[in-house]
Amino acid sequence: MNKMREIRLEKLTLNMGAGESGPKVEKSKTIMEKITGKRVVITKTQKRTTFGMAQKRNIGIKVTLRGKEAKDLLKRLLEAVENKLKPSQFDSSGNFSFGVHEYIHIPGIKYDPDVGILGMDVCVTLERPGFRVKRKSIRPGKVGKKHRITPAESMEWTKKEFGVEVKEEE
Repeated sequence: MNKMREIRLEKLTLNMGAGESGPKVEKSKTIMEKITGKRVVITKTQKRTTFGMAQKRNIGIKVTLRGKEAKDLLKRLLEAVENKLKPSQFDSSGNFSFGVHEYIHIPGIKYDPDVGILGMDVCVTLERPGFRVKRKSIRPGKVGKKHRITPAESMEWTKKEFGVEVKEEE
């Protein structure tokens, strides 16, 4: 196989939306740090919304992982959803995302009565060698049509790499 056609995991992004600032954000922060072992980034509101949230309020948290630790955590997170994904969870760029309803479903994580039950969103970004051209600061380029990752290739990669079952809902 051509080395430039190999698909690899670029990053794994975990996100927890609290919906309000205060103790819920702090609880989410402690759980996310326990799951990932990394420091979290607190997300803030950008501008006043129709829901009445004021600007620059803490509203959620996120963590981005790369490399081996991202792959190891992704295996555990896929076990939390029983290694099953739907085709609708894959986007046109070949990336996929899914939700973990309760953090206690993740293997190795115990229930914390101080925190309660919280869920999270998991976003997986895939890439091929050469995708750097779209991110470089000087003269960024475009990834060619034939070099992009299709949803079908992404589904095949997740089946091969993690043993994930991809099928329609009944």
